[in-house]
Amino acid sequence: MPIPQVLEIGQELLLIAILLAMPTVVASLLTGLIISILQAVTSIQEQTLSFAPRIVVVAATIIITMPWSLRILINFTHRMIWQITEVTS
Repeated sequence: MPIPQVLEIGQELLLIAILLAMPTVVASLLTGLIISILQAVTSIQEQTLSFAPRIVVVAATIIITMPWSLRILINFTHRMIWQITEVTS
C-alpha cells in the first residue's frame, strides 16, 4: 500500500473521530456553560451541581446521535474493507 494512501486513510480516520466526538463535546460544553451562568446568577457555588445535568445531557446526546454515528462508522468500515480487498488481490 503506497504511503500517500495510508496517510489519506489516517487523515480520514482522524476527521471521522473528531466528527463523531463533536456532538457530545459541544453538548457537554454548552451544558457546563449554562450551569455556570446559573450558578453565578444565583450565587450557588456547589461543584457537584454541574456533573449530574452534564451526564444526563451527554447520555441523551449519545443516544440521539447513535444512528448517525453508526452510519458513518459502517460507511467507513465498508470503504476500508473494499480497499483491503483491492490491495490483496
